[in-house]
Amino acid sequence: MPGTHLLPPNLLKLFAPRPPLPYTRPVDKDIDRIRPKNVNGVAHLLAELKEAKTENMMNTGESEVVMEEGEEPVFTHAEEVKRQIRREERKKKKTEDFKAAKESYKPADDPEAVGDPYKTLFISRLHKTATESDLRREFETYGTIERVRIVRDKKGRSRGYAFVVYERERDMKGPSLFPYLWVH
Repeated sequence: MPGTHLLPPNLLKLFAPRPPLPYTRPVDKDIDRIRPKNVNGVAHLLAELKEAKTENMMNTGESEVVMEEGEEPVFTHAEEVKRQIRREERKKKKTEDFKAAKESYKPADDPEAVGDPYKTLFISRLHKTATESDLRREFETYGTIERVRIVRDKKGRSRGYAFVVYERERDMKGPSLFPYLWVH
């Protein structure tokens, strides 16, 4: 360390190396009493189990193969090709649906997407059972609300976020709203 030579002798002793620790035997293990452990793998057991299973299947006349947990089915080449074609068709349909939805949705034409962004408060992480009246009751204490909209999917279920439009901009930016802005 630079500058340690300027320290007084009593503090300089703190930076001096200490002697190495003496070796002591571990208390929990006695080296003289340790026995070797004979540990083997399970490969020979698996082979025996598989052989016993095939013998059992031949004896019972079972033709159905029962798969174990984690084992995947083996498909023929024709089945694999059919599965791949189905996967590609699903992927193609999904991309086409996405393109159609992207081209058809115009936010400027949406009658629900109205309001001044400077007066609009975005609320996220809503519970699925929350209603417009719940939000109105909760946020009306900070100012007069023009409209409340919970965004829903095509089936009418809440998407988990909402917009609250206040009549005045200062109501939305009030200092009492900061806990909601930071928590949500």
